[in-house]
Amino acid sequence: MTDILSAPLVVEFPFTRSLGPVQSAFLTGLRERTVLGVRTSDGTVLVPPTEYDPVTADELRELVEVAATGTVTTWAWNPSPRRNQPLGTPFAWVLVRLDGAGTALLHALDAPGPDAVRTGMRVRIRWAATRTGAITDIACFEPYDGEPGPGEPAPHTGEFTDPVTGIVAPARLDYVHTPGRAQSAYLKALEDHRTVGERCPACRKVYVPPRGACPTCGIATAEQVEVGPRGTVTTFCIVNIKAKNLDIEVPYVYAHIALDGADLALHGRIAGIPYGQVRMGLRVEPVWAGAGRGSRHVDHYRPTGEPDADYDTYKELV
Repeated sequence: MTDILSAPLVVEFPFTRSLGPVQSAFLTGLRERTVLGVRTSDGTVLVPPTEYDPVTADELRELVEVAATGTVTTWAWNPSPRRNQPLGTPFAWVLVRLDGAGTALLHALDAPGPDAVRTGMRVRIRWAATRTGAITDIACFEPYDGEPGPGEPAPHTGEFTDPVTGIVAPARLDYVHTPGRAQSAYLKALEDHRTVGERCPACRKVYVPPRGACPTCGIATAEQVEVGPRGTVTTFCIVNIKAKNLDIEVPYVYAHIALDGADLALHGRIAGIPYGQVRMGLRVEPVWAGAGRGSRHVDHYRPTGEPDADYDTYKELV
């Protein structure tokens, strides 16, 4: 029985978006210590503002300024802050209806403990020392026992010097990946520079990487079959945009490769040949990353020098 592998896995990418006039005014206002909302056709002031009425779908443009003080409408205690959360010490997530607003804003409340937090408590914004035009310009909320802000929001043009027109929001997901029995066996075979798939007992197709079940028949698979190491390029693309943190010069070729004996093409980079000479049917072999056994992945595939494969031998895998 193969030991089941597990390892931490991080999926991370920057999400870039442009801003319309309402969101631009809202984030630029935060930079200037001004909180803006937008008024709907029934008079409700939405904070944070939206560009369209959530009830009627009408376009919204009437901006108003609300107070930096408000009331907690509900909350939850966070005893163990995670990476990049607003505060590094335990805090409360709160929904705060700012004075003059009709909806609540989600943010962090700096409080000594859950006993110090309650629905209905008064709070105010603690502004970040350095503000750039992002929701993090509100560092957090803090308890407040002073006078309430104006109950009636004031009209605002939404015009500021040097408005924020776009944002980059980093997205990151940290989790522990457990590949399961079939893929654990596949990964362990890669340590010996072998590629192992599993054969379906019904349709007899060999799938690489194995999934533990046939994706066509839905039947569990267990029979291991070693495939390759050579294979055939079934289709490919030329990559002209350099990826961040990837030490590969563009242009380069990324291809679907059907390993000999496999009924499913896998992905791989083609090197050792000018990108303009890569073609369907090209016969290739793996070049493993690192020296000697123990490296668990193929760095790239290179031509074998064999004649190209006939199209009929791989057309079902294109």
